This record gives sequence, structure tokens and C-alpha cells, in this order.
Amino acid sequence: MKKTKKHLLVLSTAALLTSGLAGCGSSDNASTNNKPEGNKAAQTETNQPAQTETNQPAQTETNKPADSSNAPTLVWWTIGGQVPANFDKAIAAMNDYTAEKIGVKIDIKVASWGEWDTKINTIVNTGEPFDIMFTNNGKYNQQVNMGAFADLTDLVQSESPDLYKLVPQKVWDGTKIDGKIYSVPTYKDSSLTQYWVFDDTYVQKYGIDTSSIKTLKDLDKPFHDIKAGEGKSFYPLPLTQGDGFNGFFNGYDDMTLGLAPIGVKVDDASRKVVSVLEQPDIMDNLKLLHQWYKDGIINPDAPTKTEGDKAKPFFSAQAFPGAETNWQISDGVAKYDMFQIFGPLYTTSTIQGSLNAISANSKYKKEALKYLQLVNTDPKLRNMLAFGELGVDYDNVNGEKVIERKSDTWPLAAYTQGTFFDLAVTKGAPEDQWDQVRKLNDQATSSTSLGFALNISKLATEVANTKAVWDKYRYELLTGASDPETMVPKIVAEMKAAGMDAITKAAQEQIDSYFK
Repeated sequence: MKKTKKHLLVLSTAALLTSGLAGCGSSDNASTNNKPEGNKAAQTETNQPAQTETNQPAQTETNKPADSSNAPTLVWWTIGGQVPANFDKAIAAMNDYTAEKIGVKIDIKVASWGEWDTKINTIVNTGEPFDIMFTNNGKYNQQVNMGAFADLTDLVQSESPDLYKLVPQKVWDGTKIDGKIYSVPTYKDSSLTQYWVFDDTYVQKYGIDTSSIKTLKDLDKPFHDIKAGEGKSFYPLPLTQGDGFNGFFNGYDDMTLGLAPIGVKVDDASRKVVSVLEQPDIMDNLKLLHQWYKDGIINPDAPTKTEGDKAKPFFSAQAFPGAETNWQISDGVAKYDMFQIFGPLYTTSTIQGSLNAISANSKYKKEALKYLQLVNTDPKLRNMLAFGELGVDYDNVNGEKVIERKSDTWPLAAYTQGTFFDLAVTKGAPEDQWDQVRKLNDQATSSTSLGFALNISKLATEVANTKAVWDKYRYELLTGASDPETMVPKIVAEMKAAGMDAITKAAQEQIDSYFK
């Protein structure tokens, strides 16, 4: 049985490499429609799903309610920026549309980029009611193990058949925990590609040759040149506690554990589970972050700062070609210089990078699935969710296929909501943006652990306790505020006492058995 499951997932993930599917992001992914750290949606000229092997569903008079006046309102917790003044008006327009379409309304609750991590932990731990929740590979496995999410394996097929047909089976397989579906994946880019981004103003002013930058160490001179030129109160690498340096652990596969200090190097053929913080490459980069913090390259309030600034001189993001178009609009920056620094790479976690789960306690599981189906199949609703109030935040340029953004305040993150393939392209983005995304996926290499997802059902206490230790120290460590030479041994010792060794041992046994 286990061997059969393994082979199915390996076949599925292998097929992803050749079909150019779209799906999710990394554990470091903080992508958003209105944030620099983000994936951006674009649209093909034909406004068709990029994946030819899926069936484009026809929407769907059969879902139309007889009476929309009694439509239930579902609570959807997601991540985003500060809610603007017209937020309620924009949501009301969506609700008018969806109540008429499928008899469902939505109450979108936004946890800020800085508070999302803590907020959704609190919601799950306290049993606060919700219907839909955005989650990702950093939390999904543990939340499923806690019983927070409904088993959708059969329901998604019976209640939202168009959605089930739209998302390839390979992607559904990548979201499974112990063989069951607990979430609806956002069907988009599935491989991870990391980019570093400079505001072109500083590239030109300080003669930065971005083509020569290949490693973290290569950023040292540009950062110091900018610091020397811009003054004491200017920080070339502004960070927040939630982001740290985005993509810092990309070289290690976390096995969907959502705990960066335990992982397998992505190119390690032996698949040895290691203490990631103690690896020489990670320690070297942590030391460099700490030096930058002491040198004033990183802002001194980074460990406690929860919301990032716009128009950063530099940032790191998981993305794809053309992503800078939206960032420039959102940040009011004339030009960003974006260059690829890592990937594309497939891991099981990248497939689980953006998911929407339904509460196990929701009274409206069927309605939640119908709503998510509409998000993924209806361009008009998809654009409203991604771009805001029509005529205020955006205008249609070519029907629902091309839009022009008019504001930089819409807070919701397009990558968290649904597929990119029914979403309009933003005016100014490359017309072949999806072709470029498919090309990245086609070129992606695989983690040696691709297909494996750690089963933590017998490790719940150890995982929770070890994550609690990591959460206590990671903000200071990953913003460079603490000295890794003293802090890493302290963190590792506390994590070992909390159960790290038991997790590592179980992970090694499971991964060896899986690939036997």
C-alpha cells in the first residue's frame, strides 16, 4: 500500500515537471498581489487555463440558487495588507454577484502580513469559527493533524465537480495528507524560483552589476556602497520579523514539516535528515546577516517590525518573469531590476505552497466548495478578488482578460485565492507571461525528496514543542539581530530537549522507507 502510494505520488510529481503546471510557493513565500515578496498573476491572451490537460469547466447555471436573498455568509480568513476605505464596498459588490450566481456570500477577514502566522495559529488552537482559511506548507500538515480541516476527498468531487476537473489530479495528489484531500490548492506555478530585486535608482547610482551577483556574499559590496552613499538612517536591506530574508532556506527540503531547522539538502542523493541551522552554508549566511545588522545594512527594528515598507531598495521574493510590473505599481517605483537567483525547483512543499482549507466545524462545507469553485472558474469574480473595486482599483481594458490597476491599496493577495489561469493580465506585464511560467516549470529540477511528505500523526507533541522553540528565536536570528555563533547552539539545544531528535529519527526512517 505504501509502495503504491509512493509510486503514484512520484509519477504525479514527475508529470508536473513536464506539463508546466502551476501551483504554489515555498515555505518562505510571502507572495502577494500588493507586496514585493510575491507571486503575481498574469493572463494569457486567450484567457484560457494554461494547462491543456485539464478541462475548462463551464459555469454553471445548475448552481444558481432559486432565491439568493437567503444566501449564507461564509467567513474566509486570509493574508494581506491594510484594509482600505472601500474594502466593504468592494466585498459587497462581490457578494451581490456571488449571491446571484451560487447563493453564497463571503466575509473576508484579513490577517496582516506580520500577524498572520500568530493569528491563524490562535484561530485553530482556540476553535474560533471560520469556514475557509488560507494556509500553506508551513502549517498545513500540522493543522490537518490537529483536526482543524474537513476531509474533502469525496465532497470536492460531488459538490464542486468543475473545480475538481480544473485542477489536475497531480496537483490534488500533492495536497494529500495520508491519502486524503484537506484543501483546495491554488493551481498556478508549482515550482519555486527565487528572485532578488533592486530599485533601479540605486543600481544606476552605485553602478551595481546585477549579473555578477550569484550569492549572498555578492550583495555585501552593493549594500555597503548604498549605505555609505545614502547615510546612517538608510537601510539597504529592510526586513520584518515575518519575512526575514525571503528564501533563506531554499537549499533544504522541509518534507512539508513547516519547520526550517529540520530538513534534507535538496541535492543530497542519500536524503540525510539534518539539523539545518548547523550546516556550514547556513551558518556562513547567518553570520553575514548578523554582520549586516551590526553594520546598519538591516534596520535595527527588524526583529519586532511587523509590516514592511514600500519601495524597498532591495528585496528577495519567489516570483516569475513579469512580476515586477505589479510591484512597481504597488510600490510607486519607476523600475525594479529583478534577476533570478535560485531554482526553479520542485519539492512537495512547493506544491503545498498555497492552499485554502475548509473548517471541520463549518456548517457550510458544500457552500464553501461552491464558492471556491466559482473563484477558480469565473474570471469576473477572480478579478474582483485580486484587484478590488472595478472603476476604483482597476479598469477592464479588454473584457476580463486585461486590466489596468488604478490604485495601490487593494490588500488581498492574488496567489492565495485561486488559479491564475482565469485571472486578467495586468497592463504592462508580458503578454506571454504564462508561457514563461510554463517554461520555468518545464526547466525545474527536483529535490531528491520530491514526493515525500512527513507523517507527523505520532509526533504531534514533539513538532508543536519544537516549533514553539523555533518561533521564540527565529525573528532575531533571521533578521541578523542575534549572533548565530552563540544563538544557534542555544536554539538547537532547546529544540533537542523539545523533541527535535525524535522528529529527525522518525523523518529519516520514513524517508528511507518511502524511497526504498
